[in-house]
Amino acid sequence: MLPWVQLDSASAPGGGELRLKKRGTEFSIMLGTNELMNSRLSGSEEALAKLSCERIGARRSPHMLIGGLGMGFTLRAALSELGADARVTVAELVSSVVAWARGPMAEVFGNCLDDPRVTVREGDVGALINSAKSLYDAILLDVDNGPEGLTRPANDSLYSHAGLNCARTALRPGGVLAVWSSGPDRAFTNRLRQAGFATEEVKARAGGKRGARHIIWLATKPGESGDKQRA
Repeated sequence: MLPWVQLDSASAPGGGELRLKKRGTEFSIMLGTNELMNSRLSGSEEALAKLSCERIGARRSPHMLIGGLGMGFTLRAALSELGADARVTVAELVSSVVAWARGPMAEVFGNCLDDPRVTVREGDVGALINSAKSLYDAILLDVDNGPEGLTRPANDSLYSHAGLNCARTALRPGGVLAVWSSGPDRAFTNRLRQAGFATEEVKARAGGKRGARHIIWLATKPGESGDKQRA
């Protein structure tokens, strides 16, 4: 079996070190001993995008915000589902992750970062959410292992009562907040409902039909979209 080779490393915002590794055609991003993502296991991240797109697909010129670039699984899946009039903003806090996407992992990303629908913002997705009002049709969060921050304790603020209220404000009526997690979290489900979201939990496998079971929350803001109101 081929050995893993470390290609690069970067400081994680909450402390510790992110490491990009490669074995043959397989890539891995590690935080300490924890593997955050692997290029062979993309099923649940792709489901995050596809399920969200199903809920906003009928809208004209939808605007999607994706928190976390990672290996681009969610971005590529969203682009394959959205029309030519869509806009996708990707917020990535770690500049090295963006550099890896355009450098060592360019073969994984293909040309998705050059898609005219895509804007990459290097910075905190929380800041974009907090400054927005009725701007996004969908907000997709895959910035950590779930509502309990692993890579960065400050991520907890995204999933707090205050953070969820900000997300609700940033969404257009009928918009969806979709959150990826490595496992269930009953307290988070309750917080979503307390924030006024109609909430659904979906299980998705890391490898599509196989692999670990992950959780995706689909939380819909009440109200109809402007498109439906005009119909």
